[in-house]
Amino acid sequence: MDLMICSMCGAQHSTRAAKSCKVCDDPRQYVPPDGQSWTTLRELQLSGKYHNTFQHDPYHSGVISIWTEPQVAIGQRAILCCTDKGNVLWDCITYIDDETVNRIKDLGGISAIVISHPHYYSTCLHWAEAFGCSVYLSAEDEEWIMRKGDAQKLWEGNEMELLDGEFKVVKVGGHFYGSSVMLWKSEKKLFVADSITVVPSGVYHVDRPRGTASFTFMWSYPNMIPLAPDLVHGIWQAVADLDFEDTHGAFLLKDTRGRSKERLLDSAKMFVNSMGHWEHAIHKETIQPLLATG
Repeated sequence: MDLMICSMCGAQHSTRAAKSCKVCDDPRQYVPPDGQSWTTLRELQLSGKYHNTFQHDPYHSGVISIWTEPQVAIGQRAILCCTDKGNVLWDCITYIDDETVNRIKDLGGISAIVISHPHYYSTCLHWAEAFGCSVYLSAEDEEWIMRKGDAQKLWEGNEMELLDGEFKVVKVGGHFYGSSVMLWKSEKKLFVADSITVVPSGVYHVDRPRGTASFTFMWSYPNMIPLAPDLVHGIWQAVADLDFEDTHGAFLLKDTRGRSKERLLDSAKMFVNSMGHWEHAIHKETIQPLLATG
């Protein structure tokens, strides 16, 4: 409860006397103009200022966004995916209290936590302890874990399945070496976080003209450093065999509805084109029919 939490990125460190945050000193992130500052989970709770808000997706009651008000750190949401086989928490937020724990337990608890990349590691060990579950982090990004514990499982390889195959987690790289997305197979939903980011023009989904940008691909979002074309191509290749219609991004209301796989490929091609790579191999990619599985 008294371990230091970076006020900028929300990562909890394994010390009570941290001087700098490795995550924010990295070129993908930043230290605010007024300098590095810290808080603790105890301070956040005792302030009486914060609470977590829950919102069911208007199109699917089993997709529940959880975020903190007023904003803590980056301000991302966690997404609770509720199934008959158990619940998976996609990504994590820093603030957690008894009210949050009780509300999630009323929804069936959490069977597993999966975090897309290091910017959202937050207080994941507190969450794992509260629900008696494991938290899965990509082995490639181990150096960015600021507080380690037994509940963390560093998964290797390119794919991992959870809850009897209901969910598939896929490493796409790009933003971080181990940046991942998660497919909810039966619901054809892809949770993308910052690996593939929903842009404002991608949210409106009624009578959309084809060829409109829906996603972008960045190495650093706050510092606006784009990914190289080959890395964007690699992201597409990692998801090309996944069957999804909708995507859900890192922030509230950053969702795409319908034709999202087609729109992702279109956006990737536009992104690469805008960098002057008109003959890049990604322009030869097409949506291939997926083989039926029993």
